Formats: sequence, structure tokens, C-alpha cells
Amino acid sequence: MSQDATFEDGAEKPLRLMARDADDLQIIATLTQDAVFPITEIRWQAAQRRFALLVNRFRWEDRDAAAARGRDFERVQALLVFEDVLKVSSTGVDRSDSDMVYSVLDLKWEPAEDGMGRVVINLAGDADIALEVETLEAQLKDVTRPYIAPSKAAPSHPED
Repeated sequence: MSQDATFEDGAEKPLRLMARDADDLQIIATLTQDAVFPITEIRWQAAQRRFALLVNRFRWEDRDAAAARGRDFERVQALLVFEDVLKVSSTGVDRSDSDMVYSVLDLKWEPAEDGMGRVVINLAGDADIALEVETLEAQLKDVTRPYIAPSKAAPSHPED
């Protein structure tokens, strides 16, 4: 027997979030943990002072509902955009390998003087991307409909 849709099902909308402080960024970090992206989906627009990633993020906000209903877990494509970026640097990121896929572990805010600071995007495999920013302004915006996660499983992080 199938289950009818509920009111809560109809209220589901794509995420559109903005971060302007460390607490806001932590929320976006939680929602982008385990997001994956190919190296080809990195954009640094120096003239616009904008850095963007097109990521395939796991829908953490839907994990419990999917598990409770016994349905497959989902991912969604989302833009992770940082404004007022003055400089971009990276370690462990090989831009020459167009087949490389990276996984986001965390986003960190390192404040400096006068509101300036650095956003560090920690990636699996001991890689990171550092953004020197004039102010912290990040956006996370879902841009596609959710789709079934290819693994059909939720990411796990076993304790060491």
C-alpha cells in the first residue's frame, strides 16, 4: 500500500542560504559536508571577486525522512558561491587532472582585522582551497531537483 503525500512533503523547497558570519558558515558547512565536484566545476572570477563551486551535495536535511520512509537517499546540484574574494590559493588540488573529483569535508572561517579574513574549504585527500575575502559572504543555492544518490547510501564517518 502506498502512502499519501503529507503537508510537509509539499513544503519542501530548494535550499537558498546566505552566510555572513562564522555561525552562518557552519550551517552551510554542515549541509555541504560530503558534497562532491569535479575539478572542472571550479570558477574564480577575479574581476567580479567571486569564487564558485558547482557541487553535488548530499541532502542531509532529508536524511532522516528518507530513512524513516525507507526510500533512497538523495543528492542535489548546488552552487556554493563566495563574494568579495581577493585571492584564491590551494594545496593538494591538481587542476591539470580534469577527471579528478573532490569531496568537501568542511568550511572554516579564519577572521582577520577589519572584517577581512579567510575561508578554507577542506577537501578529502589532504587538499584545501583558501579564499582571502574582504568580508564573509557565502551563498548555497540548490539549482536542480534532487536525484537518487548513486550509492543509494548516506555518507558515513567512522570514528578512527
